[in-house]
Amino acid sequence: MTIPALGLVTIGQAPRADLRPDAEPLLPGVRLVEHGALDGERFDGPAERETRRLLAPEPGEAPLVSRLRDGGSVVLGHTALVPRIERAVAHAERDGAAATLLLCTGHFPAVRANRPLLFAEPLVLRGVAAAVGADPVGIVCPHPDQAEDAVRRWSDVLSGEVRAAPANPYAPPEQALDEVAAAARALAEAGSSWIVLDCIGYTERMREAAVRAAGRPVLLARAIAVRMAGEVVAAFGHSAQAPEALPEALPEALPGNGS
Repeated sequence: MTIPALGLVTIGQAPRADLRPDAEPLLPGVRLVEHGALDGERFDGPAERETRRLLAPEPGEAPLVSRLRDGGSVVLGHTALVPRIERAVAHAERDGAAATLLLCTGHFPAVRANRPLLFAEPLVLRGVAAAVGADPVGIVCPHPDQAEDAVRRWSDVLSGEVRAAPANPYAPPEQALDEVAAAARALAEAGSSWIVLDCIGYTERMREAAVRAAGRPVLLARAIAVRMAGEVVAAFGHSAQAPEALPEALPEALPGNGS
């Protein structure tokens, strides 16, 4: 019997040592295939400055933040990432992925794929909306420059009041925990009934820190996206060959529908 595979494509570099410990318990019986959009990029020596410049957001583009293989982080733009993401998706499919999950809660234009490609953003947005109803929600995002965009995106799908506060998940571990706790506490004190850790980089440990600090239920983007992706892989059973197109029942996950 062939073990079904899920492709995990990060907008940074793979493998994601910070992700597997949280993802694997949610995906029993699923083989994980990891690739990163930046796996071929150099972030050391004299090449690093030019690499970061080429990957930076364009004027007016909301920044993205992701993890590098060495544990550092990089600020990215959507436009520079799309062709690199497509290469990573192709690698995952060649490695046998029945479906691939794009590990980023940012919005992307169309990304080419031959098998089901799931965007974390719509999975998380709709999952949270179904859970929170009309309650006010606090969004924790990685970068201060993302806060305004986060409020706008979430306000499009939530009927309650939305607030945002930054906390860097890629800071040194104890600092990251402190930042997440402080952001969650501030959002709860401002009136948020739920807290959402809106980046794949936030971990279960960070969720625990947020719960202790805020005294509110905390939803974790990576857990929502990974659980849903595992369900899609399970839908194909243990066949080695996945369908070439996504069923109409999952239109939100199609490339180009990531809003």
